[in-house]
Amino acid sequence: MASLSSFLENSSSTPLLADGAMGTMLHARGIGFDQSFDELNLTQPATVAEIHRAYIDAGAQLIVTNTFGANRYKLSEHTLDAPHRVGEINAAAVSLARRVMEASFKEVFIAGSVGPLGVRLAPFGRVQPEQAYAAFYEQISALVDSGVELVWIETMSDLYEVAEAVRAAKKINQVPVAASLTFTRDDRTLLGDSPAKVGAQLAALGADLIGVNCSGGPAQVLRILQALKHAAPEARLLVKPNAGWPERVGGRIMYPATPEYFAEYALAFAEAGASIVGGCCGTTPAHIAAMRAALDAPRRERAPRQRQIIFSVAEREERLTTPDQPTQLAEKLASGKFVMGVEVDPPKGFSTHKLLAGAHLLAEAGADVINVADSPMARMRMSAWAVSHLIQDRVKLETVLHFPTRGRNLLRVQGDLLAAHALGIRNVFVVMGDPTAIGDYPDANDNYDLVPSGLIKLIKQGFNVGVDHAGADIGQPTSFFVGCAVNLNAPDFDKEIKTLRKKIEAGADFALTQPVYDVALARDYIRRYEAQHGPLQLPLLVGVLPLYNTRHANFLHNEVPGISIPESLRRRMSEAGERGAQEGIRIACELLAELRAIPALRGAYLMPPFGRYDLAAEIIERAK
Repeated sequence: MASLSSFLENSSSTPLLADGAMGTMLHARGIGFDQSFDELNLTQPATVAEIHRAYIDAGAQLIVTNTFGANRYKLSEHTLDAPHRVGEINAAAVSLARRVMEASFKEVFIAGSVGPLGVRLAPFGRVQPEQAYAAFYEQISALVDSGVELVWIETMSDLYEVAEAVRAAKKINQVPVAASLTFTRDDRTLLGDSPAKVGAQLAALGADLIGVNCSGGPAQVLRILQALKHAAPEARLLVKPNAGWPERVGGRIMYPATPEYFAEYALAFAEAGASIVGGCCGTTPAHIAAMRAALDAPRRERAPRQRQIIFSVAEREERLTTPDQPTQLAEKLASGKFVMGVEVDPPKGFSTHKLLAGAHLLAEAGADVINVADSPMARMRMSAWAVSHLIQDRVKLETVLHFPTRGRNLLRVQGDLLAAHALGIRNVFVVMGDPTAIGDYPDANDNYDLVPSGLIKLIKQGFNVGVDHAGADIGQPTSFFVGCAVNLNAPDFDKEIKTLRKKIEAGADFALTQPVYDVALARDYIRRYEAQHGPLQLPLLVGVLPLYNTRHANFLHNEVPGISIPESLRRRMSEAGERGAQEGIRIACELLAELRAIPALRGAYLMPPFGRYDLAAEIIERAK
């Protein structure tokens, strides 16, 4: 039997036909989604073998092992992550597929399925690249040692993760490597990467075949395939689309695309230059048989009819704070809990996948609230209240919406507040905002009708009692919990204290501070305030911006107004060298430990440098 490489090199324009969905067929045989499909290679080998045989009988020339989740991280969910179990399960899957192939007396190739690890990699998760590489190397070694003829890295969404998987496969370097990603409805990966970027990077990684699987139906996959080909014209391409976009009907998932429809697209994929075609979720041997017939005798059939393939799914409903209840942030501060908040910046485009991945990481680490900045540094970004709504809806974690007064007149201020409230956003942080002169559009309108203390008064003494700025009824009161800004490093303490008093009198509920690197200065500010006005009752969330390296520390100290970093800390960062990020975490944790001892400081407000949410997550876990 010829090798897969030589088969692809010597084949005609007809692509190699791969199999369809394994998970779909296993679930149709009564296997629950809470079970390990990979363990079935050991516990129910006959069931897996039946599916392989059905696809071979349907005309598949390449079958993919039942090892999609057979890595240490996914198997750990079923206490199957011991090294010998990883090797055992992968070896059993290959042996099973080979026995079925040999019994069929047909020329069939075996690909080893390598799916995502099921964990997030830094900077959106806690798993480091070298840990991901080790897990992939462990699984891929077992597959290659057992005799697969292709390593198929599939259904990926993170190019960082794909890079580690391809790197591991290339290190072993015994069989060809395929890499395919999955895309959302907007033709982007879950982390927001375009087909053009995916194609270019997969080709640069050295994958022997690149492509798309899962995603939507054949129409979308064909569009993405063409974009991949444009980005990497010399690459061999492969596709395995779902049987259409699944729809939820009566608590069940329905895949609409028929076998006849797949037959038409098999020809379209071939014309687009695909070397391997097949099917993913929702596809069955019937789909593969229809594709086989079309590829063997190409002809256009009549318009396809629609049939639905149905599978049960579990649904989960969660609710956030209702309008007439205090926010979770208000409750935590009232209870005396030390609150941990983290700032995130909205994306520059419309893709929110990376931001939501970071928010999920922070939620898992134990963040109490996510602060969403509004056009930081006067840079054009997505609307902050849209991002706040998405985080609350998708991540189920409460947010604090930054609400600058700059650039908003009275009409827009009030309209935006009502929009935020309608979207379920209750915590707002009122701030002046950065001047447009320093941002993307220096000539943009920089006017404002209200200073922060005026806006706080409008919200607390107007909207929250049911009237607008003119005293007109707005139907029912809002329930905003309002924060203000304070600088504990201010060069003029008396002036800063006077400004804070105005905000407190207007009704501020809490305050966020500028980043603090000198605990003595913070103590001095609070001591000065209390000498003038008595105990500070306003809860303060102290700003903590972890230093990333010596250049970062020097920039903040020399170029950012309101930030002063002691020479001792800058020296520590310089001495840390390449370990700067870890030294920055240590410094942040030390500062937090000292700051927590100050009664007025009721929480921390972390600002991850350069979008490194994993650093903030580590600080939260250490602090808790």
